[in-house]
Amino acid sequence: MKKFGILVAFFIVIAAFTAHAENKAGSFSLTPNVGAYFFETNQNSKNNITFGWRAGYNFTDNLGTELFYSYVPSQFKDTDVDNNVYVAGIEGLYHFMPNGRFVPFLAFGVGAFHYSDDRPRDAPTNFVLDYGAGMKFFLTENVALRADIRHVIPFNPVSNDLLATVGIDFAFGGRTSSEKASDKVKIQEPPIPMKRIVDSDGDGVPDDLDKCPGTLAGVAVDKDGCPLDKTTDSDRDGVPDYLDRCPDTPSSVVVDKYGCPPDSDNDGVPDYKDKCPGTPAGVKVDKDGCPFDKTTDSDRDGVPDYKDKCPNTPAGVAVDKNGCPLVAEKKRTAILLKVQFDANKAVINKKYHKELKRAADFMKEYPKATATIIGHTDDVEKAGKPKSSLLLSKARANSVSQYLIKKFGIKGSRITTLGHGPDTPLASNKTKDGRQKNRRAVALFEMVETK
Repeated sequence: MKKFGILVAFFIVIAAFTAHAENKAGSFSLTPNVGAYFFETNQNSKNNITFGWRAGYNFTDNLGTELFYSYVPSQFKDTDVDNNVYVAGIEGLYHFMPNGRFVPFLAFGVGAFHYSDDRPRDAPTNFVLDYGAGMKFFLTENVALRADIRHVIPFNPVSNDLLATVGIDFAFGGRTSSEKASDKVKIQEPPIPMKRIVDSDGDGVPDDLDKCPGTLAGVAVDKDGCPLDKTTDSDRDGVPDYLDRCPDTPSSVVVDKYGCPPDSDNDGVPDYKDKCPGTPAGVKVDKDGCPFDKTTDSDRDGVPDYKDKCPNTPAGVAVDKNGCPLVAEKKRTAILLKVQFDANKAVINKKYHKELKRAADFMKEYPKATATIIGHTDDVEKAGKPKSSLLLSKARANSVSQYLIKKFGIKGSRITTLGHGPDTPLASNKTKDGRQKNRRAVALFEMVETK
């Protein structure tokens, strides 16, 4: 009863699928599979995996038949002696919704059940009935994933086994009912309607007979739709009158194949007449190709609207001749100054006075230049106390700043001083030379110009 309940549940699941699929009448199929076989208790056999195949043929989209074979490498429960089982037979299949991607089906069949071990109480080969259900899910027109479940009933004695497998179904040939129906529709297509007569250039000769399409209106033509006079070129521009869409063009003006001169700014006035070339699109012009209003400057940037390629520029923004904002260009000028100090001191040594004068000269040459001075210590100054080291580094930066202010008259508002203590060493503090390099003040004098 438990196996029968599982089978009923499987029926309910597969009945829920109603999507589009591809089961074809007249097709052959081959399905290698793998799964599990569950024996009823009275057979004294261990449940195990199963391997097998199915080979089938579809008589219609719905009805088909299959040969099947399954091999179960089993053992007796009480002795662990091998007792392999072979099941083979033939089944009839009925497919639901064969024209969908998911194709559920029912199956019923007969066959034979064979034990590899000849047991006295059971015949080695038994007659078997089976029924069940399955489902195909088509990945392509001819390849589908497949799942099957069967209630297998061997006789002598009667047992209730369950076989569940999954596999890949390969289909060959066949045609769906929808394809057959489309053939019928093609046979029943209505007759082709009579061809409509079209005369695109209106010269009285249909397009399919017209050997000179595009003839201008009013030009007399022959039976082939060609002008009676093909040679006359009144404006001598190289394009005969019957094709010339711009008559009276001066002979010295270059024209296209229709006898029309170029109009580079598309204002309706040809270039050879245009006294204001390059007029922006959409601007109304007079007969000379010049804007009717040359004075209006909506965004007040000094460039009239008809020339302005960047309208609505904010007030006060510098623009070029096209009314577009100028791109700012920044130029950076800078010098770097390094001053070293004696241990635990913030007094500037005389050997750096010349360098400080050079920095002061730079500040005077560039009145808008600024300076950032950062003081540093080694890790043993002021007994290595963080607060004392920080104050000493700040004092060194201030010493450089005050020298520039008092000696050269540099404004203090242009100078920024910072103290980093021993946190950013330039060299190793384990050597005397390294500690000397770390007792320093570094100053950056910088000027940024915007053009």
